[in-house]
Amino acid sequence: MEETKTLTEEQGKYLLKVARKTIENALLGRKEKESEDKNLPPVLHERRGTFVTLTEHGNLRGCIGHIIPRESIIDGVRINAINAAFRDPRFRPLSPDELDKIRIEVSILTEPKTLQYEDVEDLLNKLRPGIDGVIIKKGFHEATFLPQVWEQLPRKEEFLTHLCLKAGLDGDAWRRGELEVSTYQVQAFEEED
Repeated sequence: MEETKTLTEEQGKYLLKVARKTIENALLGRKEKESEDKNLPPVLHERRGTFVTLTEHGNLRGCIGHIIPRESIIDGVRINAINAAFRDPRFRPLSPDELDKIRIEVSILTEPKTLQYEDVEDLLNKLRPGIDGVIIKKGFHEATFLPQVWEQLPRKEEFLTHLCLKAGLDGDAWRRGELEVSTYQVQAFEEED
C-alpha cells in the first residue's frame, strides 16, 4: 500500500470478525455492541475507503464498498458487510443457512489517484495487474474493479473491456481514449478456509 499506514495481520483478522459478527447479528436480529470500538487502535478510526466481498464456494456472493472515504475503517466494514450481504442488487439477500458457507474478504483502499495517459498504448503500459484497482468514468458512467479482479481477468485488454461493460459503456470504450482513469491500491484480508 502506498502513502498510507498498513494494518497488521491481527487488525485485519479483527475486521473480518467484525464483518462476520455484523452479518450474523443482522440475520439473527441482534443489536451490535459498539462499546468495543473505544479501545481500538487509532488506525481503525481513520477515514479510508473499504470494500467487503462475500464468496460462496469460490463464486461471488456480494461485493459493496466505498472507494472514497466516507467513514472510519471500522464503520465502513460494518456498513459494507451489511450492504454486501443484503443490498448487492446482483444477488438475493443472504439467508441464515448461507452464513457458514460464505467466506469474507475485507479490503482497505488507498486514496484514488488520477492516471494520466496519452493514448491506449500508454494506458495499457501504466496499468499494474494485481496491484492497481481501477476506476473508469465517462459522464455519468462509472465503475471500479478491485485489484483482486486481475486474478479472473489477467489480460489488461479483457480487464478494461469488462470494466467498461460494468460501467454501462461499450466494451471497447477504453480504446477511444476518452475515459477518466484513476487507480488505487488495496490491503486485503481474507478468512481462512
